[in-house]
Amino acid sequence: MPAGALLAHPDRYKWIALTNTTLGIFMATINSSIILISLPAIFKGIGINPLSPGNVGYLLWLLQGYLLVTAVLVISLGRLGDIMGRVRIFNVGFAVFSVASIALALDPLRGGPGAMWLVLIRLVQGVGGAMLFANSSAILVDAFPPEQRGLAMGINQVAAIGGSFVGLILGGLLSIGDWRLVFWVSVPFGLIGTFWSYHSLRDNGVRAQARIDWWGNLTFALGLTSLLATIVYGIQPYGSSSMGWTSPRVLAFGAVGLILLGVFFVIELRVASPMFNLRLFKIRAFSTGSIAGLLAAIARGGLQFMLIIWLQGLWLPLHGYAYSATPLWAGIYLLPLTLGFLVAGPLSGYLSDRHGARILSTSGLLIFGGSFLGLLAIPTDFPYWTFALLVALNGVGGGMFSAPNTTAIMNSVPADQRGGAAGIQAAFMNSGMVLSIGLFFSLMIVGLSNSLPASLRAGLLAHGVSVDMANGIAHLPAVATLFSSFLGYNPLGTLLHSASAAHVSAAQWAALTGKRFFPSLIESPFHHGLYIVFGMAVAMSVIGALASALRGKRFVFQEHTAAERLEELDLGAGAVPGELAIETDVVR
Repeated sequence: MPAGALLAHPDRYKWIALTNTTLGIFMATINSSIILISLPAIFKGIGINPLSPGNVGYLLWLLQGYLLVTAVLVISLGRLGDIMGRVRIFNVGFAVFSVASIALALDPLRGGPGAMWLVLIRLVQGVGGAMLFANSSAILVDAFPPEQRGLAMGINQVAAIGGSFVGLILGGLLSIGDWRLVFWVSVPFGLIGTFWSYHSLRDNGVRAQARIDWWGNLTFALGLTSLLATIVYGIQPYGSSSMGWTSPRVLAFGAVGLILLGVFFVIELRVASPMFNLRLFKIRAFSTGSIAGLLAAIARGGLQFMLIIWLQGLWLPLHGYAYSATPLWAGIYLLPLTLGFLVAGPLSGYLSDRHGARILSTSGLLIFGGSFLGLLAIPTDFPYWTFALLVALNGVGGGMFSAPNTTAIMNSVPADQRGGAAGIQAAFMNSGMVLSIGLFFSLMIVGLSNSLPASLRAGLLAHGVSVDMANGIAHLPAVATLFSSFLGYNPLGTLLHSASAAHVSAAQWAALTGKRFFPSLIESPFHHGLYIVFGMAVAMSVIGALASALRGKRFVFQEHTAAERLEELDLGAGAVPGELAIETDVVR
């Protein structure tokens, strides 16, 4: 539609902005999770075993590299959108994402080089995803009036979080045909989105007259990269330890990351036009909502990974599903989670436009945390209807929280800070996902390491495996068990090699590599680890709910009163009003 026609129909433009940004976010989040289910097919396609010790790094970087890059860059790119134009950065994001998707699908190499190609191009794809994440919320806030932003954010948030679960199903379906389809599926949407956003979106936001904070960008990017790399390498085995948290590399990455982030915060407090505007945290609705959002993202990331392991490693094999089919069916059986979010997200956003975010978001996080308690109460080999009800409840709680919380945060900031604020929220969400992998995998590994070796050794000896081989397998790092369950492998078939190598009969071999032996063996240790993981998730949900409850009354930043407050308080250029503005600029 020509720009003149859009200007003549401003009400029509906001829906164009919503559908365009929703397409971009949906595509970006699908790609953050589509690879989780399709990893076995991808590694088989390029000819390497992901469980071999030398290949674990490829596995982890394919899982986390995309999230790491988006977490590192979203704040910088959001602030760049404030300065150069949000639509311009958003359009470039679509194009970068599309080109990277084509390059992934055309991987010409095999073995280690083929895996490295995928890792590096996934990092490039993450740059495009960061451009989309960083500016979509700000474009929506620019396009919609305050009384309709909740509904718009609700639909957009459904795309953001619902896409991560739709990706699980798509990954399972597409990888059955050809692993390259996992990457090709994004290409038509990316090309359509690139063309559509270029011709239909307009930059009607307030531009920030500021210089680019180069030193802030550099120290933040290097510091957060070092810290997140610490997590990636920390959950890998090191020497005789099941994890690498004490390795020199991990300690060095962690120390460098903390030092650089410390320098970054000093820079941001002194620079005239900061990339990460710490003054925004003086706004109570922004700071409390951001804390609650980060805790919810960590808990949600842990839930996603633990449920996949639970289904693929235990429940589905126990119910007769072949290991090779478990990735697809895990995505299908998690549909109630997505449906719960799809229903609650837009409805809660709509209601928050009228009643504010505090009650909805706080109640949503409490329901979210309560669903974790329910999952702990059911047996590992559960009746599906109880599991479906609980994960649907989890989705409802997440939907009740996410849309109102994001709307309240974006309403609370000045118009020329919306890109940076959206970047901060996206950074918290993606960092929370990466942190959740490190935190919950570590907690689960600790739980398995305490009880799995004895159970595994006793089970192998009972089925005729020699003492030496049983001892050797029982003392392998617990992370191998987690990864094999996560990828839909039966690890005993790989570890024992063959019946003759294990010196067992054909009947014993059939029992050892069947669908029930390994799941039954790890059932009790896994449930012990689940108590630790979900217990932490409950605690985070409760703390997040408390932060949400403290957000104050509904607040929409008013530009004309903001200028008056700045003049009255003499806060200086770049400052934002704090509690005084919050109490004065209340919109009911």
